[in-house]
Amino acid sequence: MSAYAKLRYQRLSPQKARLVADIVRGKDALLALNILKFTNKKAAPLIEKTLRSAIANAEHNFGMNPDKLYISKISIDKGPVLKRMNPRAMGRADIIRKPLAHITVEVEERN
Repeated sequence: MSAYAKLRYQRLSPQKARLVADIVRGKDALLALNILKFTNKKAAPLIEKTLRSAIANAEHNFGMNPDKLYISKISIDKGPVLKRMNPRAMGRADIIRKPLAHITVEVEERN
């Protein structure tokens, strides 16, 4: 039995968020929260928020013990891209890409 939480449409590069997700993948949930608290990246508080939600879902919906939970699956998926224009010299324009990401955290109880 697993519980999950999703955080969608976050203004964050998926490539940079995956660097943080790789740090905590497979770790115990409470240890991962501690690691994320001291990780100095933009994605860390967002992944921490999603992990806290997944732990709460596991505890409330399935009656799992939070001390025995571990991160069974964490994925950072690409969302839509916001495109903005930046004026340049001689009437030209550059496209500024602002990527969005979807964060999914799944936790399971360790036997």
